[in-house]
Amino acid sequence: MRGVVFQGERTLQITTFDDPAPGPDDVVVEIKASGLCGSDLHFYRSTGGQALASFGIEGDDGGFIAGHEPCGVVAAVGANVDARAVRVGDRVMVGHYQGCGFCAQCLTGWEQLCERGVTIFGASAHGGHADYLKVPARNVVPLPDEVGFAAGAAISCGTGTAYGALVRLDLTARDTLAVFGLGPVGQSAVQFASAMGAEVIAVDVASERVALAEELGAAHAVDSHTTDPVEAIRELTGGRGVSRAVDCSGASAARSAAVRSAAVWGRVAFVGEGGDVTLNVSPEIIRKQLTVIGSYTFSLTRQAECARFVARHGVDVDRLFTHRWTLDDAAEAYREFDRQTGGKAVFEF
Repeated sequence: MRGVVFQGERTLQITTFDDPAPGPDDVVVEIKASGLCGSDLHFYRSTGGQALASFGIEGDDGGFIAGHEPCGVVAAVGANVDARAVRVGDRVMVGHYQGCGFCAQCLTGWEQLCERGVTIFGASAHGGHADYLKVPARNVVPLPDEVGFAAGAAISCGTGTAYGALVRLDLTARDTLAVFGLGPVGQSAVQFASAMGAEVIAVDVASERVALAEELGAAHAVDSHTTDPVEAIRELTGGRGVSRAVDCSGASAARSAAVRSAAVWGRVAFVGEGGDVTLNVSPEIIRKQLTVIGSYTFSLTRQAECARFVARHGVDVDRLFTHRWTLDDAAEAYREFDRQTGGKAVFEF
């Protein structure tokens, strides 16, 4: 089979590997779609084998097949896999973290928080930018028939992350939500929050992303390149601020604005990775009784719930995609994706 391997310094290679065979507790997934995620760029841009360290994770990331948003069809199952759980031919997404499977975090589906350490498919183990992927059977998540493979790939990371953050915020139709950063995660948050009935205010420095957010359901959109977003949000909410805010950018200014735009008793979620922020704690948090949440992707059960929500509410995840590629186009795909001027990108098989 073929697989994309990052070489470091913005280079990659399509390498040939032996087709995987499942171990007793494994399945092999024939990949139908594998998403490109902004966090992949850490591995694409860094010196080979050094990207995990930039995430604060120990281990070697050299030589592995890239891609942590896999989606496809089960092609083979191991001898110990219960047919009531997964069968050949099932449409599945893949949860891209593998923990020990036995600690308290793993048993609740939060394998990325494993107390004994975590393996990440596409980073510290082979991932989905390949024809096939072998994973533990417990890592596959059902994909509803109503949801396409590309959408399932998005749910497997960025789109699922947006959904998970809104659940952590306990968002309801009573809320007004400000979304800061309108890349694929932020646009997914706009879609989900709109489907949940919340009033959405979308914020970004790029005018084209602001325009797309309005198309995806935002009630208001703010171009923070030309407008102070906190002042705009105060004006839109009668001076109160929003009851919920989420930062999907990881940018210091956006994180600060999310906190400052929140109303008394509000809740704010930080989703975007990296960077830092300086906050004036007393007036911005303590005296507003503010709750600030860090939201790190999602559990396996939340991934399945997200896919069901997409199916039930007709959320058009495919609207996020601006580029669709084949694996043979990998070098061009990542050169284009590295520019970060488009939306979501995916390899389709």
